Amino acid sequence: MLNGQKTKHNSGLGPRLATLLLLLPCVQALADWVGEARPMMGTEVSVYLWSDEPDLGRQALEEVFAEAERINRLMSTYIDGSEISEINRLAAEQPAVAGEELFRLIQRSLDISDLTHGAFDITYDSVGQHYNFRERQRPDAGTVEAEKEKIDYRYIQLDEALSSVTFLKEGVRINLGGIAKGYVVERGVNILRGLGIQHAIVTAGGDSRLLGDRRGRPWMVGIRDPREEGQVAISVPLADEAISTSGDYERFFDEDGVRYHHIIRPSTGMPAGGVHSATVFGPDAVFTDALSTSVFVMGVEQGLTLIATLPDYESIVIDSDGSVYYSDGLQTPADAASE
Repeated sequence: MLNGQKTKHNSGLGPRLATLLLLLPCVQALADWVGEARPMMGTEVSVYLWSDEPDLGRQALEEVFAEAERINRLMSTYIDGSEISEINRLAAEQPAVAGEELFRLIQRSLDISDLTHGAFDITYDSVGQHYNFRERQRPDAGTVEAEKEKIDYRYIQLDEALSSVTFLKEGVRINLGGIAKGYVVERGVNILRGLGIQHAIVTAGGDSRLLGDRRGRPWMVGIRDPREEGQVAISVPLADEAISTSGDYERFFDEDGVRYHHIIRPSTGMPAGGVHSATVFGPDAVFTDALSTSVFVMGVEQGLTLIATLPDYESIVIDSDGSVYYSDGLQTPADAASE
């Protein structure tokens, strides 16, 4: 990873950014690279990998997509029969028994809530459920005021012996949208590694997990300006690492000059402001997924202060003025050019 110090840089490209894998056209052009993208989990899941054996490569793709679908059936609040939907129905009335996998991810979510002092909070869905971005619908002020009282991760009580989840307040809901896609790509890479694949990328929405390098060269990952599709603000060379981006452009609508988006500030029940994009790099996509949401909510100063306490994790944050901020272990393009 690049080295340097925390710096402010105005990109001139505007604030709305996302990650872009710059190498993908090259990947598809090489005979022994195989890849596919499919609409899943309310976004797009893609897998690109190198395999000397075409049949193994296709098998690997299918196993990763099957795993993504399995996790979606388990954790999607949009599927009435999912395990998380069952918890949301029952946990305020009685302990709801969760399978070990879901229980562990909820437990990890609560640990991250403690770490971020509540900036990451899976009970945000108490308000989040009232948004419909496709229909441009949002909760009114009265609904937000009433429902935000149910946002507090400390209302979730876990019983490890029973693997059960209990809500301590009526109306609490949980949603793993801020961590589940990172879990999907991390699981996908684990599957590929088990099959002997050494070079691959698994992506779900704003979360990517890189396996190895690009056969002797780093993967080039760009942070781009989504308002100008295809425009790249920053390119970062990475290998065997995870990268997650949270931004106000993923699910949103504009109304009377205000952008309403899906990243809720738990303390207010309203979409977080002050930041347009937060990207986090590190060895674990589950953690980078949750951290990118956390840094977005916390803002530049508090978010990068948090990242500075976490070895092996770095961040690039774009504030509402379009200025770019780098965490301690990254260097700015100007610094790199002067070496």
